[in-house]
Amino acid sequence: MKIIYNYIKLTRPLNCLITALVVFVGGIISSERVYLDQTLILASVVASIVAASGNVINDYFDIEIDKISHPERPLAKNNLKPSSALIYYSILLLIALTTSFFLNTKLLSVVIFASTILFFYSFYLKKNPLVGNITVALLTALAFLFGGLAVNNFQAAIIPASFAFLINLIRELVKDAEDIEGDKLNNVITFPIKYGIEKTRNTITVLSLLLIALTIYPFIDHSYNIEYFVVVMIVVNPILVFILKKLFEDTSKQNLNFISSMLKITMIFGLIAIYLGK
Repeated sequence: MKIIYNYIKLTRPLNCLITALVVFVGGIISSERVYLDQTLILASVVASIVAASGNVINDYFDIEIDKISHPERPLAKNNLKPSSALIYYSILLLIALTTSFFLNTKLLSVVIFASTILFFYSFYLKKNPLVGNITVALLTALAFLFGGLAVNNFQAAIIPASFAFLINLIRELVKDAEDIEGDKLNNVITFPIKYGIEKTRNTITVLSLLLIALTIYPFIDHSYNIEYFVVVMIVVNPILVFILKKLFEDTSKQNLNFISSMLKITMIFGLIAIYLGK
């Protein structure tokens, strides 16, 4: 049983569940039907498996770093062999590719693309300041598009995917600023370490203002109705402004952790706004 537990832990099941939910929500938002779609459900499962494979290969490449930063992880604790992790990664990837093949070729193409990006992210991309952050944000946005593709309405997923990209990029920079001390100890060169906390804060500000401006566009464009606009203007954008205020007041680890949590809440209300306004 312990070996099974370690294999499950290696995939980070909570993260996989969140990925599945993002795809499912992306499909619901994009769907013109009110009933559950079998393809959407299977696509959500496939996405969670792809995320699981990404977590496995990430831990495989990060064994030495995790011995310091995350010593509780199975590979870092030597509870699993690296060779076993590679086999596990290959099996998960094969399951995701096979399942998506039987769904449709568009979903298969996205699975191939996402899996390739996840591999190179773990192997190389995350070591590059901002490039790694953009990659993570892109993959989150891709989850929404994957949901849209599953219900044959890719276009409807573009707006939520764009918002997801920006807010996740903001959150990635906040998390890097929060982890600056630990990353220095592990010789990880992130954007805040390379360019400083002030430039990081300014970048977050520009991205946040861009996001606020873009949230107004779907209402002006008549893509979403008044319910969307009300939630965005009363809840989402005021939270973003509040976050910027907190960011300029204090860049301590505790405050940055609070800001990161607030960004999660903003994401939830953003999804609610889109769902109500579609």
